[in-house]
Amino acid sequence: MARKLTTRLPKRKGEFTYRGKTIEQLQKLSIEEFAKLLPSKERRSLKRGLTDGQKNVMQKFIDGNDKIRTHYRNVIIMPYMIGKNFEVYNGKTFVKVDIQPEMIGHRFGEFALTRNRVSHGSAGVGATRSSKFVPLK
Repeated sequence: MARKLTTRLPKRKGEFTYRGKTIEQLQKLSIEEFAKLLPSKERRSLKRGLTDGQKNVMQKFIDGNDKIRTHYRNVIIMPYMIGKNFEVYNGKTFVKVDIQPEMIGHRFGEFALTRNRVSHGSAGVGATRSSKFVPLK
């Protein structure tokens, strides 16, 4: 039995659209045309031009590399990146992220949080006045 190659896109009720355009229509757009659909901060970033590092990361996606690891957290997610994986550095480790259609127009760093959730334990013996009377076991 032959295996069917599928992309890792989630199942949803309707077809995904971004600003009224389907994924196929977005992938056919040039960067300048796509930039007109983005929010102002991302639009200005693309209009001013990408840094060499950002260009290298985007070129890796275009070339179809399987394992992309990057420290560049400010790269904007473009339509041709949908369905691919990448690992972005959060300051300590590389966080694996699968790109979904809803991520278009966001930046890599938004999906690799740099701060962990803090869960404090219970107070130790002697930490408060009342903890003197708490049994050890």
